[in-house]
This record gives sequence, C-alpha cells and structure tokens, in this order.
Amino acid sequence: MSQANEPQLSGPSFGPLSGNPPKQLVVMLHGRGADGADLIGLAPMMAKHLPDALFLSPDAPNPCEDAPVGLQWFNRLGRTPENTAAGVRGAAPAIDAFLDHHLARHGLTDGDLALFGFSQGSMMALHVGMRRAAAPAAVLGYSGRLAAPESLGDEITARPPVLLVHGEADEIVPHASLAAAEAALSDAGVTVEAVSRPGLGHGLDNDGVRRAVALLERVFAAG
Repeated sequence: MSQANEPQLSGPSFGPLSGNPPKQLVVMLHGRGADGADLIGLAPMMAKHLPDALFLSPDAPNPCEDAPVGLQWFNRLGRTPENTAAGVRGAAPAIDAFLDHHLARHGLTDGDLALFGFSQGSMMALHVGMRRAAAPAAVLGYSGRLAAPESLGDEITARPPVLLVHGEADEIVPHASLAAAEAALSDAGVTVEAVSRPGLGHGLDNDGVRRAVALLERVFAAG
C-alpha cells in the first residue's frame, strides 16, 4: 500500500458541515467522461445527515481518448473483460495513495472511510474497497460492474458492506451487471444489498442516494 505522501489525484471537496474536524471520509469516484465536480454536488444534501463527514471527489487522471472533454480512470477502447480488468488494476494505486494520504492527514482509519462510485468509478470503488489492508466502512456502487470477478476470491482482503444500485433501463452498462456483481461478491463472503430501479437509465436517483445515506449513517454510527 502506498505511503501517505502527497497524492497524484486531487479534486473538489465539501464539509464537514459541522465545522468540526472530519470524523469520516466519503470519497466519491466519478464516471467516465465527467470529473470530480460531477458527484460533489450530492455532498451538501448527504452532509445534512452526515455533518462530520468530509466529502472528497478526485478527478480521474486521464482524458477521454474519444471525447473533447471529460476524464476517465482507464481507457475503455477494446473493452474485453481482460482489458477492463487490466485498466482497473492500473488505476487502483493512485486511488489507494489518495485514500492513504487523506486518512493519515485527518488521523482516520479505513473504518472511517466510505467509497462512493458511479459507473467506471463504481468499478474502481469495488476493486479498491475489496483489496484494502483493512475494510472500509462501506462501498456504494451505482450503475457499474465488478471487474475480474473470477479473481476476487483469491485477491479479496477486506469485506465491507456493499450497496449496489442499478437502473433497469441503463443504456450504457447492462442491468444484468447488477446480479453478476451481487453473486460474485456474495460468493466471496461480502454482505451485499442490490437494488434495481425500474425505469432508471444510466444515472442516479433520489432513492439510490437515500439508501446510501441510510447505510452510511448506520455504519459510521457503529464505528
């Protein structure tokens, strides 16, 4: 795991709303073609329920190769399962370094950390969260998929509770990815809540965010 030196990643932040030093970190990993500003807009609403949380939304390090704007965690060209798995593995160290740095900076542990990912960011949150030396408080994944499910059983080092939310009308990442991720995570001993949202496309809705807040309130209170 990376040392807690200055991370390569940076991006917008919000909170803590209480004005106190943070007691929790919620790290939000955006989808392909966006940047950290895309998810940090959820933080003010979530912070009303999590006033001592610091929300961090780092920008992915790579420009999209086929779009004039937006960032990505890894290149999606040639999207075979093998290439996707390699892309996720290649992007993970920078996220781990970012997490290590900010946990150390605020005197917090992985038990005070939640990962919130959308689409490609969900893939990164699931990959990183299951391979930390200590388990985060929770991983929340929206409209994503689980990369390299066949290797999870051999590589898993942490089993945080996981919330997966996926729209049944997702036109980008097939809704079937939800059941596949739930099955692989459950087989690896992870507690998973999988939620299908009728009529929802490739996006987030209020119910999905509400479920995230409920889980975070529960796990942070238990910690």
